[in-house]
Order: sequence, then C-alpha cells, then structure tokens
Amino acid sequence: MTETPNPNIVDADTITGEMHPIRRVVLSLGSNLGSRTDNLQGAVNSLADTPDVWVTAVSPVYETQPVDAPPGSGPFLNAVVLADTTLSARTLLDRCLAVEDAFGRERVEANGPRTLDVDLIVVGDRRSATDELTLPHPKAAERAFVLKPWFDLEPDAELLDAGPISELLAKIGVDGLTLKEDIELTLQ
Repeated sequence: MTETPNPNIVDADTITGEMHPIRRVVLSLGSNLGSRTDNLQGAVNSLADTPDVWVTAVSPVYETQPVDAPPGSGPFLNAVVLADTTLSARTLLDRCLAVEDAFGRERVEANGPRTLDVDLIVVGDRRSATDELTLPHPKAAERAFVLKPWFDLEPDAELLDAGPISELLAKIGVDGLTLKEDIELTLQ
C-alpha cells in the first residue's frame, strides 16, 4: 500500500500547500441497531459524497456476533470500504464521526450497541498513536469482521505493522461470520 503514486509530492499534512498526497484508505462499517442495512448503505453514500474522498470498492456484507459487547447486544452487519483520499487522517476521522452522528450514533458505553460504526483501519502508511486516533487500527488484526471483508476486496493486502491480511485471517479464522448474500451495498 503506497501513500502516493509520486513519492516526491509534498505532504500537506505537515506543510501548507496545494499538493496533497493520495492515500488508500480502508474503513470498517458496522451496525447492530435500527435498520442495519440502511445504516451501512447510508455510510457508503455519505463517504462517497465527501469532497476529496473517492470510494473505490465496497465489500460483501457479513453478519457477526458482537465482540467485547455488553450482554444482550444484537448481531452486527459489517462491511469494508476502500477509498482514495487527499484528506488528512484527522480530517477523515472527523468526517467518519460526523457520519456516525448523522445516523444517530450514541456513545454511551464502550463497545455498546450502535446504529453505525465507521472505523479508520489504515490511511496510507500513516501511523498515529494519539488519544483521538490510532493508526493502523489497534484491533484490526484480531477482527475477522474487518479482515474477511477486506480480504474479499484485496486478497494481497497487508495491514501495516501486522502483515498480510490473508495470514492474519488464517490465524484467527472466520467462525461467527455469515455472508449475507441477500444484501449488497452499492456505490452511487
């Protein structure tokens, strides 16, 4: 995964300027409250409508049991979106949070049920370890509901600092994932 086709382009995250690098982004979507399919499709549409974000692919949808969630939490629908962007990681995170809020996301308890979850998994080869943003996503290598949909789109992809997603997926398996063949998220 390269940050930009031209390594000589100035990084606008650190230097103000007109040139912005193009980064490949992997986003994970999840919903276990409300109209789960509509929530996921709405997230895809909202991301595609974001200036300087070009959604290039959307994975199949999987139903999964909640991980580390409170008792009684319902199953999730999960998908992965691939996009290219010139936005900074922080600006993209702000957009993801705004999309979640637009779909009624309430942040009451950690890992609690939610109408929509939009997580940044990787943003180019960016690394971040702040309270607001950790890149790559710290739990992505352990989550089949992230790795399997991503693998469906890019079987040769690698998770920064963790290795090929095919190997990570082989280690953790796909138990608990059910492909929802009757649900297809579309690009506008």
